[in-house]
Amino acid sequence: MWERPDSLWEATAPPPPALAPLNGSAQADLLVIGGGFTGLSAALHAAEAGKRAVVLEASEIGRGASGRNNGQVIPTLTRPDPDDLVARFGGETGERFVALIRDSATTLFDLVRRLNIDCAAEQTGWVQPVHTPGRIKIAERRAAQWGRRGAPVELLDRAAVSAMLGTDAYHGGWMNRSGGHINPLALARGLAAKAVKAGAAVHVNSPALSVERQGDMWVARTPQGIVTADSLVLGTNGYAASVFPEIRTEVVPVLSWQMATAPLGEAIRKTVLPGRPAMSDTHGDLRFMRYTADNRLVSGGALLIPANGPERLRRIVGERLAGLFPALRGVTFDHVWNGRIAMTTDYFPRVHRLGPHGFAWAGCNGRGVALSVSLGRELARAALGQDPAELALPLTAPTPLPFNALLQKIGPLKILQYRWNDAREI
Repeated sequence: MWERPDSLWEATAPPPPALAPLNGSAQADLLVIGGGFTGLSAALHAAEAGKRAVVLEASEIGRGASGRNNGQVIPTLTRPDPDDLVARFGGETGERFVALIRDSATTLFDLVRRLNIDCAAEQTGWVQPVHTPGRIKIAERRAAQWGRRGAPVELLDRAAVSAMLGTDAYHGGWMNRSGGHINPLALARGLAAKAVKAGAAVHVNSPALSVERQGDMWVARTPQGIVTADSLVLGTNGYAASVFPEIRTEVVPVLSWQMATAPLGEAIRKTVLPGRPAMSDTHGDLRFMRYTADNRLVSGGALLIPANGPERLRRIVGERLAGLFPALRGVTFDHVWNGRIAMTTDYFPRVHRLGPHGFAWAGCNGRGVALSVSLGRELARAALGQDPAELALPLTAPTPLPFNALLQKIGPLKILQYRWNDAREI
């Protein structure tokens, strides 16, 4: 049994649907490994298309990053911009992938509205303020590139950011009005319930001990059962070690901490992020925050050494928030938890063909909420027979990182570089 995090989402999400481990044999059109956003989206879309989908989740729904993240719905990547994606993946494929990312937040919110998923969804926009005058070029570049491709973006001057966020600490920025935030564990559980209602079979506590191609079928074995399927979607992101180590070792899991304040009074809430957008800024050592339905501010941070993490972060993040918003001085945090983000060294996600009718992706780089839901849909379409050349799938071969275990150990040191860059840039 896994240890539940001290997560606000665990305390507030609706209960999961009643799900059981796989016991015996099952036949499917689509086998899905992983009960997070990617896998559940794939299963849901397959079931809605009339296909038999079977999901194998090693633990419980939302056990990994899907149930532990900040819940920001951001329709961009962390570093690569649209022109970078087109240069990397080619004109047509790159532009299709750009369009998927551009629409990913709206895809998620439209799905939530269509299926009436109870996950505290607020499509109030996402804003990226810049913390130095020099980084206004980032906002200008991103707003221009996404704007040319039809995204609902806006370049913001210092006064506009100040009015939007309630602080004069930033020098401008940009926003995408299609973004927002959700309760991520509630979304994962809701997707599982809707997938089951559509006809999918979702099995928890059913780790895939092996997944292999036998003849013209995919076969997965669990401790108590076996699934045989025509097609496969691997939606485990950074958790694929046992079945597809070449994918697991092309990403570096990085620990990310989240924390939620006690509910804020209405007077403070109206002055701190008054429009309730999701916000993450241009610091390498990121500042990020959003509200919950009961007016808690959910923020977080990174630590070089995780020892005594909750106590230290209460102080560190509390001081940061007070520096941005003096009204928050002395704010208390009711919940502090963590989870792992699957990072790639170049910040590009990886999308792969595993074999005939088998597909996967990895490398969320902190943008997995919106991206996972949209990619799950596309991966299901490809696995079930649609030509991947017609889809938004920039397929590449897996590229395992040499010395991956070492990179995991020294990965937190990257925070020192980020802090150095943050401190010295003007």
